[in-house]
Amino acid sequence: MLDSYLPFFNELWAALIFFTLRLGLPLLFVFGVGWLLWRFFAPEAVPVKAGVPQRERFSHFVMQIRELPAVQLPTLTANQILALCSAILLWIAATGFLIARFFWGLETATALSDAMPWGLWIAFKLSFVACAAAGFTFAAIVYVFRLEQYRPLVRTAILIGLIGYTTFIISLLVDLGRWYNIWHPIVMWNPHSVMFEIAWCVMLYTAVLYAEFSPAFFERLGWRRMEKLMHAIVAPLVIAGVVLSTLHQSSLGSLYLIQFTKLNPLFWSPLIPVFFFVSAVATGLALMMLVPPLNARLFGSANRQALLATLARPAAIILGVYFALKFGDLLVRGELPRLVTPTAMSALWWLEVVGGIVIPIALLLTPQARINPRVRMSAAGLAVAGVVLGRFNIALFGFSD
Repeated sequence: MLDSYLPFFNELWAALIFFTLRLGLPLLFVFGVGWLLWRFFAPEAVPVKAGVPQRERFSHFVMQIRELPAVQLPTLTANQILALCSAILLWIAATGFLIARFFWGLETATALSDAMPWGLWIAFKLSFVACAAAGFTFAAIVYVFRLEQYRPLVRTAILIGLIGYTTFIISLLVDLGRWYNIWHPIVMWNPHSVMFEIAWCVMLYTAVLYAEFSPAFFERLGWRRMEKLMHAIVAPLVIAGVVLSTLHQSSLGSLYLIQFTKLNPLFWSPLIPVFFFVSAVATGLALMMLVPPLNARLFGSANRQALLATLARPAAIILGVYFALKFGDLLVRGELPRLVTPTAMSALWWLEVVGGIVIPIALLLTPQARINPRVRMSAAGLAVAGVVLGRFNIALFGFSD
């Protein structure tokens, strides 16, 4: 008799789990973020439990953070207030989409379907990872190849990598249909899957990036012991990070090797993993010629134009290797006639190669690139845009033919 009730209890248990994952966890996340914001902006208003020492209170830690000069809110101009209000409106709109996505699924917030299971998010995520390559590129330059003159750029490069990979993970959490199963690769191993290797490399490398950047955080807080400890282990962390990032930068391209019947021949290639790795290195060098000058202009940080000028020639060389690989691949596979056929795919290929590779190489090899920061930044911006367009061509546009 009890056996007849087992299906009912199993369905009830499944319904409770489903309700918790679809409604309980998103609500907990929203309330948790609100609670943290309340504790940050009004720590003095938080009730204090009796018997808890002052130094152990979370509010005391928040007050220490708020007293740091970097956390002090600046006096904003009218244009900055307008920009801040616009950003807040965008955040509110994004929050609405996120609530719709997590409460009612991907179908409500996107146009994804069984026929189109991958959308814009995939191309954006591939672009985030390519831009995040600045971290492992400069870590390898300084710690592996021992080019110490570039050490002042390492912290900025690691921060770029940290932002890129964190954005990648957050967007992946939003993009997954069953986002609450994101932990499965940790315990459910499938060593024959490319996605399994990517998941582990991204998890480990993101942890390494946070560990590499932690000395800057501890230095700002004045925690000297933790700062010395992290400095002592930074070398093996960097080596591990370079290996992990090298593996999964190319593995992301391996995802598209099985798409040879669906992806346009101009964009499919057995060398896609090599394309992804080489283009990531080029993007890392280009971003470091682009971000520090903008940082110096906006926030008054150190202006290292003389040091950044030395990156022009190496970036041009890497872009040249990338161009040779792409053109040589089409030549070997006999696909060059497609380049002179007037189609949307050939136009995208020429736009990527000419606008994102050839023109940046020509600009970076001129003497003006070593003298004029605007020329160098323009070339770097075109190179980054070209790599991003290349990722979109492979992840999105190439399937529309």
